[in-house]
Amino acid sequence: MASVTKDLAVHNLSDEAGTKATPTVSFVVLCYKLAHLLPECVNSILSQTYSDFELLIMDDCSPDNTEEVAKSFQDPRVKYVRNENNLGVLRNENEGVRLSRGKYIWIISADDYLRKPYIVQRYVELMEKHPRVGYVICSGVGVRDGQETGILPHSKYRNRDAIVPGHDFLKKLLYANVVLAPSAMTRRECYQKISMYPLNATFGGKTIDMVWASDWYVWCAFALRFDVAYFAEPMVCYREHDLSITSMITKKETIDQCAAADIAVPWLIRRKADEAGLKELSQECVRAAAHEYARHGGAKRYRGAESCMSLDEFEDSLCRSTESESERDWIRARFYAAKGNANFTKEDLAEAKKLYLRSLQKDPLQLAVYARLFLSLGKHGIYLRRALRPIRNLFR
Repeated sequence: MASVTKDLAVHNLSDEAGTKATPTVSFVVLCYKLAHLLPECVNSILSQTYSDFELLIMDDCSPDNTEEVAKSFQDPRVKYVRNENNLGVLRNENEGVRLSRGKYIWIISADDYLRKPYIVQRYVELMEKHPRVGYVICSGVGVRDGQETGILPHSKYRNRDAIVPGHDFLKKLLYANVVLAPSAMTRRECYQKISMYPLNATFGGKTIDMVWASDWYVWCAFALRFDVAYFAEPMVCYREHDLSITSMITKKETIDQCAAADIAVPWLIRRKADEAGLKELSQECVRAAAHEYARHGGAKRYRGAESCMSLDEFEDSLCRSTESESERDWIRARFYAAKGNANFTKEDLAEAKKLYLRSLQKDPLQLAVYARLFLSLGKHGIYLRRALRPIRNLFR
């Protein structure tokens, strides 16, 4: 299959007859071995009521018939770009941003698609009215085996439309990525002035592969400087299948990379908050880091595997993350408590007790840990814990 050089790709993007020199929106469609799904994605964009856009199909050296499918679209707004070499997800995203010309950039994987024909119109109108908004998102619907499975819970930020101050949005975003990637349209200057997708971030003296958490990182970084708009209506579809980027990344063999990236994000954003003199947000990043450590201490579940950080792994990461001993102890208390909870659930009460005591030594003001410690002590605690089990099961 013939390769298109980057120089030729740029020429094709700028000289195609009948296209506007600077479209308002640039769609960057990421494609690797997704030729069979590409038409649904592209056609969902071409059928939009808003028409001032370009559509770049970024083929990352796919071994299938992506080129044939991409060249079948008879619309001058569609441009096909085949990388000379396989760049990987992040470099392909960055290359798409570099080649795009729009005021707003919308990156979407070829396996996802727009669900409503008016979504671009709504997005552009909002962004034009509100220059302080850096990106706009919406909730989305999952799709498996061609069937919609319902609104994705993690994409539902609230029940109504809103423009959220960036720092307020960040305080939630630091604890969980509520941005559904295919739903986001971003102001170009966010990429130009704040951050592209991080290829190999340096954190704690180590280089971190950020492919898993790169989206989360840029949404956080942009929210430091811009407000965020949200539409409650689910206007995009996110396809869940074995060839998706998420499925490929969250395998057992690569789960340690995912965990390292997740832990790095709040620390990396803290660095940016400190540089900007945002003390309150800096401390929020520390709390978010403690939350993330605790999740891995208690075993964080990914789609294809589970991350369970050991005490030694935690201590190594923590000591590379902050030089403040008071911050370390505060985070240690939360991590030990989470490890204790994991052992408590497995009914290893002796180990749970040890970890609860270690947690309270670092921070004695944790009422919930005292309660758990009591439940792990002796036969009375066992009886009470068993009596409470039906109630706990109701909330699982």
